[in-house]
Amino acid sequence: MRRALLLSVLACGLAPLAYAQEKAAPLSVDSLFNPATKVEYAGFPKARLSWASDGSLIATEFGKEGISFEKVDPKTWKKTPLFDAQLLKAALKAAGADEKAAQMALGMGRFRWNAPRTAFVVSVADDLYLVDLAKVRAKRLTDTPGEEIEPTFSPDGAKVAFLRGSDLYVVTTADAKETRLTTGGDETHFNGRLDWVYQEEVYGRGDFKAFWWAPDSSKLAYLNLDETKVPVYTLTDDRASDQKLLQARYPKAGDPNPIARLGVVDLSGHTTWTTDPYNGAETLIVRVDWTPSGQLMAAWMNRVQTWLDLRTYTGADSKAIIHEQTKAWVDTEHTELPTFLPDGSFLWQSDRTGHHHIYRYTKDGALMGAVTRGDWDVRGLFGVDAKAKHIYFAADARSPISVDAYRADLGKSPDEKMELLTARIGWHRVSFDPKFRYALDTWSDIRTPAQLSLLDADGKTLRVIDDNPAKQAWKDQKLGEVTFQTVKTRDGFPMETMLIKPVGFDPAKKYPVYEHLYGGPAAPQVANAWDREMPWFQFLAQQGYLVWVCDNRSASAKGIASAYGIYKNFGAQELQDHLDGLKWLGDQGFADLSRVCIEGWSYGGFMSSYALTHSTAYKLGIVGAPVTDWHLYDSIYTERYMDTPQANPEGYKTSSVDLAAKNLHGKMLIMHGTSDDNVHPANTIQLIQALQNAGKDYQLQLFPGSDHGSAFGKPMQLWSIYRARWDFIKENL
Repeated sequence: MRRALLLSVLACGLAPLAYAQEKAAPLSVDSLFNPATKVEYAGFPKARLSWASDGSLIATEFGKEGISFEKVDPKTWKKTPLFDAQLLKAALKAAGADEKAAQMALGMGRFRWNAPRTAFVVSVADDLYLVDLAKVRAKRLTDTPGEEIEPTFSPDGAKVAFLRGSDLYVVTTADAKETRLTTGGDETHFNGRLDWVYQEEVYGRGDFKAFWWAPDSSKLAYLNLDETKVPVYTLTDDRASDQKLLQARYPKAGDPNPIARLGVVDLSGHTTWTTDPYNGAETLIVRVDWTPSGQLMAAWMNRVQTWLDLRTYTGADSKAIIHEQTKAWVDTEHTELPTFLPDGSFLWQSDRTGHHHIYRYTKDGALMGAVTRGDWDVRGLFGVDAKAKHIYFAADARSPISVDAYRADLGKSPDEKMELLTARIGWHRVSFDPKFRYALDTWSDIRTPAQLSLLDADGKTLRVIDDNPAKQAWKDQKLGEVTFQTVKTRDGFPMETMLIKPVGFDPAKKYPVYEHLYGGPAAPQVANAWDREMPWFQFLAQQGYLVWVCDNRSASAKGIASAYGIYKNFGAQELQDHLDGLKWLGDQGFADLSRVCIEGWSYGGFMSSYALTHSTAYKLGIVGAPVTDWHLYDSIYTERYMDTPQANPEGYKTSSVDLAAKNLHGKMLIMHGTSDDNVHPANTIQLIQALQNAGKDYQLQLFPGSDHGSAFGKPMQLWSIYRARWDFIKENL
């Protein structure tokens, strides 16, 4: 028998998002997602602002004529035009760019700026152009058939490094003199360029740059990746009569990984290779950079990511100055290289206590002490005001479902009071100017679409820059009440949950439940922040559904140690937590637990399919881009949590959805993009095969040519996703 679950409702229980007025048309799938009739309910601030090195702001405006730039004084808010759309196009045309290609490139807004924000590099028709805002002119830097990517200014602004093919080049900004720095790059050997798995799981999705300028601009560190032994995975594009094959090297769990080397190349093209400190053992190089004094440093991990060494280099040799190890894994997503102070000491972020905190070390790696401490997590380090001896950081100290900006004194102990700089409860994304005099604050809460404000160094609001017109779309809507609850599992872990009640809620009635989840390690979904899914959730509330979001303990933001219970065994603990959450919801008397739909994408797709095959709690499930057997997913992510299949065969077996297909309970709708190079369609195909062999029915929705995000940038497919979801729910729940 299940133990009684305890409830603790947050004191700030939320009122309805808005008050009802009769004149508003109800939400619909068309008004939310049909490109022809869509209303902007989930908008974000339109203002695009970034800090220049002198403390001014650069405002980027996208208008009917194209893109323009202004310099903004944060004190007076005086705006000085820098470059308008017509001048930009004319300058690029004068430098040799095709006018239509230039207009397209400017419209995309993909610029690489120098440090002072006085110039940027833009790619036009696969060649690089330098745009000088002060001189109001452009210059062509490259003129070759090959595409150049990842242009990066040197610290002195006199050079731009970039990748062509799989090799590293540099070009001078004064006279466009080009030098090839590396050779030997090809389809399996990358110089300064990341392969798929390194960019996806180590350095960040979409970031293929694997080179770093030295502070004196005289040389670059770079990674060389050899993926000769990495297996090739093939996707097919069947949208035209002539089939296309999309091939990439993709290491699945247990497969050979790319072999990484770290080198330093000077501007003549001479590379000095660093020595391998681990004598050929399988390792990952997860971070690289330089100290302010010009010493190379890198963070290394073993293959299954149970330890991390921070190493500093003298010539080709290195020494480990910090060693991190836990009883499970070291989280690469939390790994940041040191922030250095004027005296040579540095700040280092670590999960060693089970919570993410900041520590201070001497330049030689001797621990001086903790800078922050508590049963909460630092969410990011903004930087240090060395003159005032203040450290600025983001943390969830006020609530695990909110994020604030804080300031602490480096001279005080971590037990002394730190200063809260963001007064409004909710979610703050803050960017400080280089001298920590001002900050841009993008704030939202569960009731309010994101707003952008200018703050002073003490957190006082000086100016609301963009209060987000999307909020007007909600003004007259009938919306469901949103509340946050802390629900304890049977063994006492406090899970954060969010409940949206149906419009016109009657506690004497019973309502069907729509449960949204992700569930992956340290990836919470419950947040006092505006979410792009909120319009969809409120639509369901208008249709008479309870919307339930529950963060299982391993997904919570309550310290990385709370995730260790899933180590080497995905699925079981997460599902048990969700069943405990449903038990509490059912005990409230208004939820019909015979009518529950579970929905998730990616890891959430794994969890929704796992729930349907490992429990009888759900009447139906919507399974998006699921991992159905962890043998099929990439090595670096999977092995971090599951070890290798060779070392943990039982864990892979018990975490498999395919092997449990015969136990399917309830109806299943599967969705997948046919060009998903992350969670391959093979997962869905093998699940379907297992379901067919077991005599189980299912529904399938494919999205031709779509990758793992499936519908981002493809509004017709996004509309199709939500039409299919709604039809499935209407017909079966």
